[in-house]
Parts: sequence; structure tokens; C-alpha cells
Amino acid sequence: MAPAADSGTLTVALADPDATARLAVALAGLLRAGDVVALYGDLGSGKTTFARALIRALTGETEDVPSPTFTLVQSYTAPAFEIWHFDLYRLDRPEDAVELGIEEAMAEGVTLIEWPARLGAWLPARRLEVRLAYADADTARIATLAGTGDWPERLRELADG
Repeated sequence: MAPAADSGTLTVALADPDATARLAVALAGLLRAGDVVALYGDLGSGKTTFARALIRALTGETEDVPSPTFTLVQSYTAPAFEIWHFDLYRLDRPEDAVELGIEEAMAEGVTLIEWPARLGAWLPARRLEVRLAYADADTARIATLAGTGDWPERLRELADG
């Protein structure tokens, strides 16, 4: 992994979906209750692959982790906190996320949000953003992680680990 810059940004080249999963597993060890992880990227860029690997790392390798594309939200129990995985692609209004329990999720557990821009002003300022972009090879991606609060320190820890 590339070292985190002073700005608190970490950029990682990912050769394939396995590399995306390894990054998610490494990040899982740094998560705490109250963390919000906003997953950005085009369709097929690896957001669900990333979320699935992170959830399995926290709950156990055998956990069934379906994409919440149609259910909009899935929750999982990890030893230290609940994990809420939201896919907001089909949301019509940011307020609809409140009906899904997003405020409770952000207050009590770890919240993973695919398509976070759909939240508008409801997206908290204190969050980690994971941006996945296509790279040159078919399965390659570039991940850019940036966050506020204590995330710059945690990203340095991730880069050093």
C-alpha cells in the first residue's frame, strides 16, 4: 500500500478483486462503533466486493453477505458492534434513508453506505470515504481513502501495516 499523505489520504492500487478484499480486511481491524464508511464508485467498480470482505472479516468468513441492492439495507452482528450495510442506489429522497434506520445505524454501529451521495446533507461530515475507480487492466482498481476526525491517523496506521 502507498503511504498516507499528510492530507490524510491513502491511495492503493488494486490488481484484482482479491486485492480489493485484502484492503477491506485490513481496514476492518481499524473500525469502531460510530464509524461511517462511504463507498463511492461506478457500477461494477467493487463497492459490494469491498463491503462483503469487510463484513466477513468482522463477523466470520462464513457469513452470507448478499448485496443490499433490493433490500436497501442488511445488518450483521460483529463481536464489538452491529454493522449496517446500505445500498442507496434506488433511493428517491435522502429522507427515505431515515425510514431505513440510518440514523440509529450511524449512532450505534459501523455503517457502510454504497451510493452515499444520495444522502445529500444527511451524510455526516465525520466519515471515511472509500473511492473505487477503474484502472488500466479489466479487474484492476484504484482505491482512494480519505477521512475526517481521527481517520488521517488511522489511515497512516493502515498504510504502515
